[in-house]
Formats: sequence, C-alpha cells, structure tokens
Amino acid sequence: MLITLTFYIVLVWLLFSNLKLVKWRWVSGTVAAPRQVKAVISAAAALGFGIVSAQAGPCSSAIARFEQAVRQSANNPNAGPMAPQSVGAQLGYQPTPASIEQAQQRAWAAFDAALRRAKRLDARGDRAGCRRALAAAKRMYNLQ
Repeated sequence: MLITLTFYIVLVWLLFSNLKLVKWRWVSGTVAAPRQVKAVISAAAALGFGIVSAQAGPCSSAIARFEQAVRQSANNPNAGPMAPQSVGAQLGYQPTPASIEQAQQRAWAAFDAALRRAKRLDARGDRAGCRRALAAAKRMYNLQ
C-alpha cells in the first residue's frame, strides 16, 4: 500500500510540475488535455494497478524461505515429506516397494496441499491462518 501511495504522489508531482498542467488550465477543465498527458495518466494507472496486485502477502517471505530450503534439500536422501507410521508398521509387517511408493506419494500430496493452503491464505491476507498452514507444512517436511 505504501509503495502505491508513494507512486501516486510522485505521479501527481510530475504531472503538475513538469507537464505544467496548471498553466494549461486542464485542472479547471477549460482546455482539453493533450494526448501525451492522457497517455501518461493511462500508463500510470496501469502501472499502479500492477503494483497493487504484486504486493506480497503477510507471510510471503516466510513461504519463499521455506520453499528455498526445500529446494536446497533436494539432494539430501533423508530430506522429504514425512507421514505417521502405519498400523502395519506398528505390528511389525515389512513394507513392500509398492506400499513404500504409495506412502511417499501420500506424504508428498499432503505436504503439497499444506503448502498450497498456506499460499492461498497468504494471498487472502490471513496472517494467522497462513502461519498455521506453513507451520503444518514445516512439520511434514524433514529438511535434514
């Protein structure tokens, strides 16, 4: 919001000082605005709306840091999403390659869902919800 406000203050200053709109009496409505002025105003409005939509959410930087840590841990064989131990494992059953693959896919899906939820809440501006969802994603992922 502060960036957008600063942008518009600078734009108004440029329009009224450098383009001398007051001298043209465009502000009072007596003379039609030149095409260049209309183009500058249109471009400034478009850029201003772009700046507003590009503003970061309340925990975007935390999400970005965590995603960077996940990417950096890609070569670590012990890193990855974790899931609770299955009942079969608690009973002493040996896992099969298919059951291991299925458990890994479920763990990745749960991790991806938690991270997507954090991003969605961040986009909505829900700081508390975003932090909870990001904390859940961090608990699911072993970085070591």
